[in-house]
Parts: sequence; structure tokens; C-alpha cells
Amino acid sequence: MMSLRKSSDRGHADHGWLDTYHTFSFGGYRDPKHTSFRALRVINEDRVKPGYGFPTHGHDNMEIVTYVVAGELEHKDSLGTGSTIRPGDVQRMSAGRGVEHSEFNPSKTENVHLLQIWLFPEKRGLEPSYEQRSFPANERGGRARLVASRDGAEGSVRINQDVRLYTSLLSPKERVELPLAPGRHAWVQLIKGELDVTAASQDYTMVRREQYQTAADAMMAHGKLTESEEKELQRIQAIWQRVAEDYAP
Repeated sequence: MMSLRKSSDRGHADHGWLDTYHTFSFGGYRDPKHTSFRALRVINEDRVKPGYGFPTHGHDNMEIVTYVVAGELEHKDSLGTGSTIRPGDVQRMSAGRGVEHSEFNPSKTENVHLLQIWLFPEKRGLEPSYEQRSFPANERGGRARLVASRDGAEGSVRINQDVRLYTSLLSPKERVELPLAPGRHAWVQLIKGELDVTAASQDYTMVRREQYQTAADAMMAHGKLTESEEKELQRIQAIWQRVAEDYAP
């Protein structure tokens, strides 16, 4: 069975420096029908104005994947990592038992457009870690390119959850077929353009009608939130809301 979540139905907040859309409940946006998809907890589509960003703040027990669509994002964290994330890059930060980081748009003229994807880890209290890899457009064009997985298959970043995250760039009329094993589930997130998605036997077929980019298909194996996960979620949302309000221009 497939269900449709329209872009216009997402939560939205404009903080001046940050224009953000929430696929699932986040910050001040609460939708009991859309709190998560198995282990997938957050997909935020953010646009950050030049010279602004998220000041240092903390996370724990969450797998955080950042995917930049346009522009650049500077990252610094308490692990001693400093990097710039550009289109085609995938950054994974395992917050584990606790990490602090900041994210900033270094441009003086251009917005940065990105997806922030959060997933519940398989285990709590893991060692915090960081990884970033680049996936050029020619590796993502006309195919579903694996960019994150539990075992780091095909040069993807490793993530502490039983998921496989793909990204794809398709030309007009191109199609991608992605087999789903029995008992697996898929979420397809369209970033730009129009997309036909069909299911046949346990496969998902993506057909492109107009120019688009998609960071597609997080396949999960996770049930409903436990009481402790729900409390952790509420704590994270409260922190994020304070960050957004305190850093408003």
C-alpha cells in the first residue's frame, strides 16, 4: 500500500533567517498522524540565508544525515571535525551519547538549501562519530545511488540503523527500479519537479516527468516510538525551537 504526503501539507516555519518545512512533527509543528516513518524521525527541508546558521547546540542518540541541494554549509563539532558540505556531499553524524555542533552558511550572497534527515539508532549510548563523502552527479544520474547504509556498502557512509538511503538525478522519462525485500518499507522524498511512483510486486519504480532531484528511499525496520524515545524527541524539539528563536535576526 502507498500513501501520499503532499509538499504543501508539511509543517512550515519562517524564522527570517531560516525558512523550513517539516515532513514530520518537529519544533512547534505537531501532527499526530505524521510523527515518524519507522526509524526515520525527521526530514527537514531548510533554506538558510547568507551569513546565518545554527549556533552550537547538542544532540544525543540520533543518526543525523545532511544533504545539501544548493549552496554550501559549514560544519563544526565537538569531535574536532570541521568541513564544508556541498551539493553531492552526504554527511553522517552519529550523536551517540552526546555531541555538540554548529552549522553556518558562509556565503555573503546565496542561500543554502539542504535536507536534514534524522533516524533513531539501533542502540543508545554509542560512541559519537562523523563521516562525509561526495557522490558526483554522474554517479547519481539515471540510477538509485546508495549513499548511506549500515554496512557502508558501495562506498556509502555507515549509519547505525538497518536502513539504505539512496539519491537519484533523473532526466525526462528516465526510470529507476528499486527492489524491496519482503518485510521492508520505503519512503520516497521528492526535492524538485514531478515524480510518478508505482509499486509492482514489492518493487518501487520511479519515473521522471520533469527535471527534479530526489533524495529517495529510506528503508526502515522499526516500530512505534517507545516512551523513552518520545521523551527524547520532545527534549530535542524544545532545544531546536530555542535555537531557532534565539538566533533569529
